[in-house]
Parts: sequence; structure tokens; C-alpha cells
Amino acid sequence: MGGTQQPVVQEKANKLPLFETKEAKGKLTFRLFSSSIFVGICSIWAYRLLNIPSAGERGRWLWIGMFFAELGFGFYWILTQAIRWNVVRYYPLKHNLSQSSEDKLPGVDIFVCTADPMLEPPTLVINTVLSAMSLNYPTDKLSVYLSDDGGSELTFYALLEACRFAKLWIPFCKKFNVEPRSPEAYFTHSFDAPEETANIKKWLFIKEQYGDMVKRIEAVINKGCVPEELKNQHKGFSEWNCNVTKQNHQPIVQVKHMHFSPCRDFRY
Repeated sequence: MGGTQQPVVQEKANKLPLFETKEAKGKLTFRLFSSSIFVGICSIWAYRLLNIPSAGERGRWLWIGMFFAELGFGFYWILTQAIRWNVVRYYPLKHNLSQSSEDKLPGVDIFVCTADPMLEPPTLVINTVLSAMSLNYPTDKLSVYLSDDGGSELTFYALLEACRFAKLWIPFCKKFNVEPRSPEAYFTHSFDAPEETANIKKWLFIKEQYGDMVKRIEAVINKGCVPEELKNQHKGFSEWNCNVTKQNHQPIVQVKHMHFSPCRDFRY
């Protein structure tokens, strides 16, 4: 009897809902507002029909054209109310999500967008990337994409530095359940370090490595270009030449694979 119940319990666990649906607030107010608009649309239709100019009267065809335009707009508005009349919100059930089998979870793609390394500092961009990479989600189902409309080699260099630091940061986040998972936010706002002596040393080491990475990135940004000795360390820099500018550059696609389980794949 117990042997037959166990598969049933496991099956129920696999069917746990991952989110709950709740009605949005302000539904009654929106319906009253929509009803007033509907009355106004019907009034316009009635006015157009009851006051059509007679045959031969000036402006008759213009009036009819306006009527059909308003008729089309009115029907379009009515059709759009089908998805607005009963608005609902979806809220994830994190507890059920953690209990679900990883095989049942969907793949997730996260896009981080930037355009100008001067207006959007690369250190801020890579903090967003590192935070996304550190999410508590199956490694093989999460990919992070960095889209740089400016095609800047400075952003690409910062991303390479982030790849190296991620090998330290992501396992650290997993082990100590770090929150927030943006290293800048975590280290700047004086969050408590682990109590154990060995863990404090690890915490200080990670913080030091992050500070060194930021200094290297900012040094390159201040120069305005990536030095040749750094370019020679990665073949991806061969995509940039003297003709590449923010306004005029060819599509550049770089894929950075992280070859160990705690980390993620980068697409640039």
C-alpha cells in the first residue's frame, strides 16, 4: 500500500502550481470608466446616423467617411476591452518553485541592454550581469545576454573582466546565500560578513578581488581605449578596428562560455 502511495505523492509534488492568479485592484473603477466611454461612442454613432446630409448636399461623403472611421475605431476599442475588462495579476510561488523538479523548469534568457559606456558606466552594466548570473536557478537553463548598441570595446573588456570575477562571485553567492547579488550593492552598503574566521577571510578576498577588477576597468575607461597588451589576450577584440564607431559598426557577436557548473553562458 505504501509503495503505491509514494508515486502518487511524487506526482502531486511535480504538479504543484508555480504561480497564483489574483484579480487586479481598481476593476470596478475601470469598468465604470470604460462604460462611460462606450456610451460616448454609441452617442457619436447615433449622432452620425441621425444627421447624415441628404443626397446632393455638400459634405455628404465626408460625413459618411467620418462615420465609417468612427465605426471602425469604436469596434476596435470594444475588442480591446476583452483583455482589459477582467485584468488579473500573476504572482510566483517561490516555495513551490524550489520544490519543483529542475527538469520541469523552463529555460530563461535575460537581456541586459546598454548603449554608451560614457553615459552608462561598464562597471554598472557588469554588476547587472553578475546579479543576473547569480540567480538561484538551474545553471543549464539560464543564459545572460549583453546587448551593446554602441558596440564599444570598453564594454566588451568589462564583460571579460566580469567573466573572470564570476568564477569567484557566483560560488560565493551560492554558499552564503548572498543578498543582494550585485557585488557593488553588497559590498558598498556594509552587509554583514560571515561570522566564521575562515569565511571572513573568504569575504575579504572576494571584496578585494572585486575592488581590483573595478580599478582595472576604470583605468581602461579613463584611457578611452583598450591597450594592445590586453587586446592580445582575447581574439574577440579583432572585431574592432579604426573604422568602428558608436554610430557606424558592423554587427558584433561574441559568445563567452563559462566551463564550470556554478556559472552561466554569456552572449555579447
